[in-house]
Amino acid sequence: MTMPALLLVDIQRDYFPGGRMEVVGAAEASRAAQKLLNFFREKNLLIVHIQHIATRANATFLLPNTEGIDFHESVMPLPSEMVIKKYFPNSFRETDLEKHLLSKGIKELVICGMMSHMCIDTTTRAAFDKGYTCTVASDACATRNLAFNGIEIPAKQVHGAYMAALGAVFAKVLGVEDIIGLLKV
Repeated sequence: MTMPALLLVDIQRDYFPGGRMEVVGAAEASRAAQKLLNFFREKNLLIVHIQHIATRANATFLLPNTEGIDFHESVMPLPSEMVIKKYFPNSFRETDLEKHLLSKGIKELVICGMMSHMCIDTTTRAAFDKGYTCTVASDACATRNLAFNGIEIPAKQVHGAYMAALGAVFAKVLGVEDIIGLLKV
């Protein structure tokens, strides 16, 4: 693995207890993301924080001018770290993310954050389509319970299905410790 950039996607307060869209395992995922963030900081590798702000008319969370859009304290950006605001699940859509990555010569990404079934999936597939080599930190991502056609799907199964799908074609899917181990080499 060459030196990638770290994308911390939507690790924002609305996804944590008391937020408008609490996901299962947010605290555990954010602690894993914090480990990655600390490692990337120690190695002076590129870090990009993605902040989702919902502007759709029917949006119910990550609303502008609410505390819910604030980054969780476990992964607060430093002033020197890039923050990209996005308005769609795809972190590349109508943002300067690709321009920033290209300007730094980045070809590989480590991706983590919220929610596995939405913004992590969409961002990873978009990055793959743009030619990036992607690694998803599975234990630094979280999602929520879903329902489809009268079937309740627990978050653990949602997360597992999305990690399996991403791992089939679009990314390596590894735990944080394995990613750090590969980058230490």
